[in-house]
Amino acid sequence: MRPVTRSSPRELPAQSALPEQPVLPARHPMGATADGTPLLDVVIPVHNEERDLEPCVRRVRAHLAGSFPYPFRITVADNASTDGTAAVAARLARELPGVAWVRMGEKGRGRALRAVWEASDAPVLAYMDVDLSTDLNALLPLVAPLVSGHSDLAIGTRLAGGARVVRGPRREFVSRTYNLILRSSLAARFSDAQCGFKAIRADVARRLLPMVEDTGWFFDTELLVLAERAGLRIHEVPVDWVDDPESSVRILRTAVEDLKGVWRVGRALAVGALPLDRLARPFGDDPRDREIAAVPRGLARQLIGFCCVGALSTLLYLGLYAAARTGVGPQLANVAALLVSALANTAANRRFTFRVRGRRRAVRQQAQGLVVFAMGLALTSGSLAALGAATGSPSPHSELAVLVAANLAATVLRFLLLRAWVFPEAARPTPDGSRAGNASERN
Repeated sequence: MRPVTRSSPRELPAQSALPEQPVLPARHPMGATADGTPLLDVVIPVHNEERDLEPCVRRVRAHLAGSFPYPFRITVADNASTDGTAAVAARLARELPGVAWVRMGEKGRGRALRAVWEASDAPVLAYMDVDLSTDLNALLPLVAPLVSGHSDLAIGTRLAGGARVVRGPRREFVSRTYNLILRSSLAARFSDAQCGFKAIRADVARRLLPMVEDTGWFFDTELLVLAERAGLRIHEVPVDWVDDPESSVRILRTAVEDLKGVWRVGRALAVGALPLDRLARPFGDDPRDREIAAVPRGLARQLIGFCCVGALSTLLYLGLYAAARTGVGPQLANVAALLVSALANTAANRRFTFRVRGRRRAVRQQAQGLVVFAMGLALTSGSLAALGAATGSPSPHSELAVLVAANLAATVLRFLLLRAWVFPEAARPTPDGSRAGNASERN
């Protein structure tokens, strides 16, 4: 079936005079596909992508026209580009049937997706990144369960069996660490939050979007976490994915913003601030959905306990480092301070944070704690090495500042690994609703 044809817009003026919000078609009833209404609206959010936008749109349109059996639209969502992206998008909308564009006055991928999804008349909504790292052959399997009504959301995943991925070790580590954080802290069960290849039913989006606060890169992670906690059905499609080495994503800045988002959503879930019952799927009774709808018991208490132990451990670490630094080099002082504070930290968290007592598995847990210590050592030592390479001869104050920042990042990772790997019994409910860790207290 050929793509839907939309009337071409008038010749637009120069970029400086481009309208902030081109008009989208009026909303039609859910599920309507007659009278030119597309069944699928594929959004491509862009910011300063004048070079890659046209090849992307033409490739996606050719693929959909040749293989997608339903009417479709491609919507370019330009979020506050400062180059020629808006002019390219306007020209493509004039020249190509089934292509529309929207220009946002403010930057933010989540903001762009929200604006287009809320205004779209299509019953199925999707988005993909402009670099097209994901093989387009996964698009039909992505949206088919939504068209049939079987699923509420669908995501491409690079971390499930069957996926074929080509990317560098740094991005692989960041991606897997981030998804481990989500599983450990928010009890997420979906395998890949960051793949820029997702779809959602429009009726679900209308209920879900008002609860999503983030307007940037954490937007779709928050969307998935809330949907899963509400018991909505998420379909996963293993994808073929090739990393774009020229990606404009700032990994460190994005990671920091994502961690802030994880903390905000986790806190909101812990205090019951989100009315997730409004999102509940109106049919089905999967007991696993009821299991994840409740906040993991003890998580808030464990976070408080871990923060207290972590603060004391950080002070111990800094004191030991400052004392050892007067007699040895920074790397050796860092190793010694980390080792002693890691042993004390594991013992204190075992006793006070996760309430695991007795000698059973104590040696094994200390060994696992040392593995976590090695990860912290790699992070802090790498930070020291980077500082030395950048400045040549850093001052002790600079070393301490860098180590504090690196140690804080290592602390977040440490909590997640302690809870999910070292002391998993403290997070697993027993049949009577108590924590398995409490059983150790009684033995």
